Amino acid sequence: MTNLETKGHRLQSELAKGPSLVVAYSGGVDSAYLAYAAHQVLGDRMLAVTALSASYSGRDRREAEAVVARCRFPHQFIETDELSNPSYRRNHPDRCFFCKDELFDKLDALAAERGFAAVAYGVNVNDQGDWRPGQRAALRHKVLAPLLDAGLTKADIRELARQAEIPVWNRPASACLASRIAYGIEVTPERLSVVEQGEEALRALGFRQFRVRHHDNLVRIEIAPEELPRALDPEMARRFVEIFKPLGFSFVTLDLEGYRQGSLNTHLVKIEG
Repeated sequence: MTNLETKGHRLQSELAKGPSLVVAYSGGVDSAYLAYAAHQVLGDRMLAVTALSASYSGRDRREAEAVVARCRFPHQFIETDELSNPSYRRNHPDRCFFCKDELFDKLDALAAERGFAAVAYGVNVNDQGDWRPGQRAALRHKVLAPLLDAGLTKADIRELARQAEIPVWNRPASACLASRIAYGIEVTPERLSVVEQGEEALRALGFRQFRVRHHDNLVRIEIAPEELPRALDPEMARRFVEIFKPLGFSFVTLDLEGYRQGSLNTHLVKIEG
């Protein structure tokens, strides 16, 4: 038995420990594979739940629905209202805590109402290395982390998802739209919409891995290093200006370091405890 097979069996054992489960399902590869695996183990005694809010893009919703249609696990949408919380809107480095706290509040209530034994989410081994205040919220709510407990890395999950023919197995990493807004700049529905429109425009230009970083009147466009040569073309620079100036930005910039996950976190001082 390979190491990956051993981890896969360990995940099944983790999922079989409880009688039923609600899975926080965003539509990304981690939560998609967790929902798929939970359905394989628990059948209809699991429910994948997707939270809709202004920070969840229309594209993410469409891809989440496509996975549900392909994998046929029980699923429903709920609405969350993190934007009503001033602590979330002020967009300090702990913003993600308030988002996840709102999500898990809603999932706890749903689980209690529907008779599910526990709630789980798709954190994995690689998620331990970045600044992720949302994990504090998960601990507070006693949310299960089966992928992490099974020792699965991002690469492991992608391979297992590929074997299971889950459509998003090779989807680029994608956090919520609020993660694109620089700390200290208030999160508003208008700014979230601007980020979404900008990223849809970059996708329409044929770019695959990128981020639109919102720095108030300046936009910082991150493009994957392998795609940067195309982005650096003067004609493409003109297209960027045509896209982002009408969205309200005074300055349109291209980050020469290229896309890297969590770039807004690089200056943070991590405090233990």
